[in-house]
Amino acid sequence: MRLSRRTSVLALLAGLIASSAYAAEKLPSFKGDINQTSVSGLSSGAFMAAQLQVAYSATITGAGIVAGGPYYCAAGLIANTSICMGQVPFVAPNPALMVSAAQGFAALGQIDSLDNLKNDKVYIFSGTDDSVVKQVAVDATASFFAYAGVPAENLLYVKTVPAGHAFITPSFGNDCSANAGPYISHCIKDGTGYDQAGAILQHIYGTLKAPVTTLSGKIVEFDQRPFAPAISSMAPTGYLYVPKSCADGAACKVHVAIHGCLQSAAAVGDDVYSRTGYNNWADSNDIVVLYPQVNVSYTIPFNPQGCWDWWGYTGSNYA
Repeated sequence: MRLSRRTSVLALLAGLIASSAYAAEKLPSFKGDINQTSVSGLSSGAFMAAQLQVAYSATITGAGIVAGGPYYCAAGLIANTSICMGQVPFVAPNPALMVSAAQGFAALGQIDSLDNLKNDKVYIFSGTDDSVVKQVAVDATASFFAYAGVPAENLLYVKTVPAGHAFITPSFGNDCSANAGPYISHCIKDGTGYDQAGAILQHIYGTLKAPVTTLSGKIVEFDQRPFAPAISSMAPTGYLYVPKSCADGAACKVHVAIHGCLQSAAAVGDDVYSRTGYNNWADSNDIVVLYPQVNVSYTIPFNPQGCWDWWGYTGSNYA
């Protein structure tokens, strides 16, 4: 099987949980609970989060999809990406076709059985002012997961916030309606700053302890190169947030937070891995947060905006 972004991220996850070596340049080992693994992402990272949730539904217990279209929407063709982003008038993604494709992959043993989705939690978000991935595309994501078997009580779709194309925080980032870098914005929902990281994690894991204001843990840089070949355009360095409790040996959950296009550390510095709010929730709830990174590439694969693969530039097995 050709190595894809999907397999690269799962290799990182496996290394995080199982690695026995600890060195500054290597991925450290912690007591990660494989049955308490979840994923979220924005934009191309949201498409990737959907791919991981569907392909590894037996392992990944829940997903947060912020401004992303449904699984296998592009069907391996870059020409379909505009439809999958809701950019083609009067032509919306067809989630029923994508469920059929996923069922076919599962029948061939290429992905996990969709039956596992009955036990998983999925959070979906689309801002009303998002001009990049429009709501018609994200509506199809919600329909996909409903058709694929996620129970209504496990599926949360937030679609009334006047947000642009961004991950949402209570106070950091652009004004709510912005569609611009660093693609992090602050918005008000129900009269208070909207904490999207908390909304995602609590939908997946249930009621959690309140987030801390002062972090006990630290950001750990690690070498991603053992987990993917250079041609994959994975960045040399990835990041973890490790609460002190997890560093001290506590059994911890693992959340994989996946940046969007033009949003890697090379593009926006530490904005995603330090300022989106995940770490504050992780610190008080024994969660290690993995922030994998993909780079801009102008060679093969051609990836000029540093996007995760949701249309097939890494090969036919991308989904």
